[in-house]
Amino acid sequence: MKRKFMAVIVGLMTATVLVAPADASPRELVLPAPTGQHPIGWTQLHLVDEGRTDPWVPTGPRELMVSMWYPAAAAHGDRVPYATAEESRLLLNLYGFTDVPSDALTKVRTHARADAPPLRAPHRLPLVVLSPGLAFPRWTLTTLAEDLASRGYVVAGIDHTYEGAAVTFPDGRVAACVVCNGGASGAAIIASRALDISFVLDRVLAWYPNLIDTNRIAAVGHSIGGAAAAATMLADSRVDAGINLDGSFQPALTQDLTRPFLLMSAEDRSPGHRPDWDRTWPHLTGWRRWLHVPDMQHASVSDAAVVVEWLGRPPQPLPGTRVVEIVRTYVAAFVDLHLRHRPQPLLDGPSPRFPEVQQVITGGAGSGSSGR
Repeated sequence: MKRKFMAVIVGLMTATVLVAPADASPRELVLPAPTGQHPIGWTQLHLVDEGRTDPWVPTGPRELMVSMWYPAAAAHGDRVPYATAEESRLLLNLYGFTDVPSDALTKVRTHARADAPPLRAPHRLPLVVLSPGLAFPRWTLTTLAEDLASRGYVVAGIDHTYEGAAVTFPDGRVAACVVCNGGASGAAIIASRALDISFVLDRVLAWYPNLIDTNRIAAVGHSIGGAAAAATMLADSRVDAGINLDGSFQPALTQDLTRPFLLMSAEDRSPGHRPDWDRTWPHLTGWRRWLHVPDMQHASVSDAAVVVEWLGRPPQPLPGTRVVEIVRTYVAAFVDLHLRHRPQPLLDGPSPRFPEVQQVITGGAGSGSSGR
């Protein structure tokens, strides 16, 4: 898992050198436009769990930063910055690459507007919680979060403190990645993230009772965040459905998960090549799908799909914008099916629109219809 993210960061660093010398600024990147009908609002939350000591730096309570994306009534307010200069520096330097423009990621442009007025909907909205991959901050899932918000979802993106390259708190403190230095098992990280997700649910459901529908919640995670989504569902019945985007189960599930769950694997990690997924599959006893995209790279589930191309990295098998389209479309189909109960033929089998996506295993409660 760590090697996969190291390879992406190494590629990103190398690409930056190709684009510009250390004393130059790369051109801007505008992230792919959201596909929904709503403008997007954004705010951030600083949450402190006074009842839990931080597991990685046990000198105080567990603190988390959370981005909230939501459908807005109008595109009012300043555009949300992607990364601060310090966040960019820490991510780019995480593996010791210091001879590149340290502020490169500040040149990425988003579509959300800070504190835009929320949409006045006739009913409360479904919630999707996002957990990023190891070393990647919450803002590296911006393309997915913005698209879901534009489609009418509230999205909570969690920074798992000391597990991402940089977490910036309102008082200016910046927490760097501690677990990236080793010493923490994947199982321990996943267990901690499940507690983080449940705590975030406690707070956002209490603070936004008129905005969020407590009966329509999904957990979606990339890499180790995907395994944390499943762990959360086993421990927290409030989560109705979940997605693991190319994350290893550490360990494989041994307890049945009866609610809808989607697996999406990348590269060569198809059935027979992922023992943890093979062992987990029989314990997904509700609606389930396993999709495989062999030409998608592990980190491309995140914004890295387009960022590394912008920075000049040699092209991957699938163009970054195509990866973004695939991930956005299938995640939206899954949550539309299980949180809005809208039929999704896309999930019934292979699609001529997306020949890159192989539905290698199907089954569960119904075909293209919600099992709940």
